[in-house]
Amino acid sequence: MGEHTVTSFDDDLEVIDHLIHEMGSLAVAMVAMAVRSLIEVDNGMAHRVISDDLVMDSHQRDLDERAITLIAKRQPVAQDLRSVVAGIRVAADLERIGDLAKNMAKRVSAVDQSEAPRPLTHSINTMAQLVMSQVAAVIESYEARDAGGLVELRAADEQVDVQYTAVFRELLTYMMEDPRNITTCTHLLFCAKNLERIGDHATNIAENAYYVVTGRQLPVHRPKQDETAMTA
Repeated sequence: MGEHTVTSFDDDLEVIDHLIHEMGSLAVAMVAMAVRSLIEVDNGMAHRVISDDLVMDSHQRDLDERAITLIAKRQPVAQDLRSVVAGIRVAADLERIGDLAKNMAKRVSAVDQSEAPRPLTHSINTMAQLVMSQVAAVIESYEARDAGGLVELRAADEQVDVQYTAVFRELLTYMMEDPRNITTCTHLLFCAKNLERIGDHATNIAENAYYVVTGRQLPVHRPKQDETAMTA
């Protein structure tokens, strides 16, 4: 980040980075628990995700307050200002990931009190692992200020879109084959859509982090491979 004559300025930037690290780790954990709680109909785990969302919100408020105070007191410029502003944006995306995980967990109470059949959940688990790995990787690349890695992660959103389309088609097939699958598959489709949206937030983080590192914006256009509208 460069050296500053005011040591506390660097300290404040480090605190912001630390909060983003904490929020990133919590986001991955919340997504993992939310998916598992929905698949296994585990109300206890679902309540833990809902509680963790309060922690996520608290982290975001803390980061926002520190960032605004830092801007007001230090009036940073150039890369330092980009770091602070991007930190606010990254935290907002992580908070939204927490919200999406919470929304999945809140659905558990509406699910029939029996675990979803394993064949119906395999693709969801695969998609969840992909999304969680991307969220973790984008935070790691942000912390390392790895511009090349951030470009690759932004492009990797296409993999999530492709996986979402595959899950959508697969669950639709299960629903047509046996009406008894309709309720479970509807909840799993909701889960898949939320995972796809989480992938979008990971992409937003990659774009904002790239701006911090390089001072340049990535091209606005990024292809979306969601073909579910045509499938429907």
